[in-house]
Amino acid sequence: MAEFNDMDMAPEDFKALGYQVIDMIADYYKSVRDVPVFPESKSHEVKETFTQQLPYAGENPAAILDEWQEKVLPNATHLGSPRYFGFVNGSGTMIATLAEALAASVNMNVGAWKPSPAATEIERQTIAWIAELIGYNTDCGGQFVSGGTMANITSLLTALRNTADYDSTTEGLQSEKRRGQFTVYMSAHEGHVSIVRAVDVLNLGRYAIRRVPDKADFTMDTTALREMLAEDKRNGMIPFCVIGQAGAINTGAIDPLEEIADICVENNLWFHVDGACGAVGAMLPEKRPLYKGMERADSITLDPHKWLYIPYECGCVLVKDAEKMRRAFSISAPYLRGTLPTEYSGLDYLECGPQMSRGFRALKVWMSLKHYGVEGYRRLLNQNVDCASYLDGLVQKAADFQALHAPTLFIYSFRYLPADITSQYGEAGNYPEEVDNYLNNLNQQIADDIQHSGDAFIMTSRVRGQVVLRMSICSHRTTRADIAFVFERLREIGKMRHQINERRN
Repeated sequence: MAEFNDMDMAPEDFKALGYQVIDMIADYYKSVRDVPVFPESKSHEVKETFTQQLPYAGENPAAILDEWQEKVLPNATHLGSPRYFGFVNGSGTMIATLAEALAASVNMNVGAWKPSPAATEIERQTIAWIAELIGYNTDCGGQFVSGGTMANITSLLTALRNTADYDSTTEGLQSEKRRGQFTVYMSAHEGHVSIVRAVDVLNLGRYAIRRVPDKADFTMDTTALREMLAEDKRNGMIPFCVIGQAGAINTGAIDPLEEIADICVENNLWFHVDGACGAVGAMLPEKRPLYKGMERADSITLDPHKWLYIPYECGCVLVKDAEKMRRAFSISAPYLRGTLPTEYSGLDYLECGPQMSRGFRALKVWMSLKHYGVEGYRRLLNQNVDCASYLDGLVQKAADFQALHAPTLFIYSFRYLPADITSQYGEAGNYPEEVDNYLNNLNQQIADDIQHSGDAFIMTSRVRGQVVLRMSICSHRTTRADIAFVFERLREIGKMRHQINERRN
């Protein structure tokens, strides 16, 4: 019989590589303010860089690490940069980087208690801490998931299985007892596309989403919601869930959660709050009144990998009644927990969500909360809110930019509007179609140009049909100086692009 070889590294070799990795990470954090935020390489060039034959013979670990420096970092988008404002991506806490390595080393499967006693209890405690942070019931059920989409899928399935008037767990959507189409309600403008993905996965059909008109401040019109619910019931539909936004994706708006909660109680509906972007803002005393009613939600989603700065991936779902969450996902098999009861058992997270095999996501949140504390996090969140307000001030004072909304949290959308267009057509925004199209294309060009420059990463979105520059200021490293620098770069690029376009015309 051949000699057994587990192919693990010798401890001293692993330690040497580990020190090298720590040095690489420390150097990266030291330079993260200075690196180009977006790589210069085109997509086909990045693809070619990583096109290789499957390695049949093993390679030297030191040489593999060299490829991180030579190939990966030069082709990375640096979400940890203070000038990364795209999507809604957290900047990554340093202690969480260490937590990820520690979690990987023990490799616990947090699907059941027995393969993960410590990890299970850390997750249970951290879920309670997050609930306490935002003023929610600390006895709630909940778990960490991959992100907002999976959190919303988990919440909507929990809602459906606890509001359907028949056993939807065993009979599903094909049951003869189903009286009509199940429907879910969210803001027409600011409802997040993850809800569309959720109804896709649950096979409810995209027509199940009923989009409620919003008011001038981008929050849900609850009068319209009442009317839609009444009409849909008359037409034989089965409303089961209303979704309120706590930090909408383009404007940071927070829906009238208290009013929505009242409507849900009156109609016996599940009240879900999509707070992936902004629910944690409730930890700020000066912002807490905006969230009145969120504590009444049947479920809440929030993403620690957004405004708690946790490295990817880490979403979170909270359900007020833990038993309702367990009821929605409970499943049994003798090999999952053993056939006979034992005192060496506890909470099995596979009973409370869609995953059976689960990584130790809670450790990086647990360590980050312990490292910063509530007061530390409040300082960081307030800095982001201040930067958004500062940016709004710059836009308001500028003759060549247009403000579209007041900042509520850290997300701010605005657009470049050349002064000569304003002087010709006014500031009302009722422009001829060709002018609107021109402004849409111009703002897209500005976003593309600043991305390719490496100075900052900004995406466009649409607000009331207009293409806008959208900045998500949720890096704990972003300062007012970063905002001022990027704003001036946007102005320079906008002016240059507008002049080029005029010469071409």
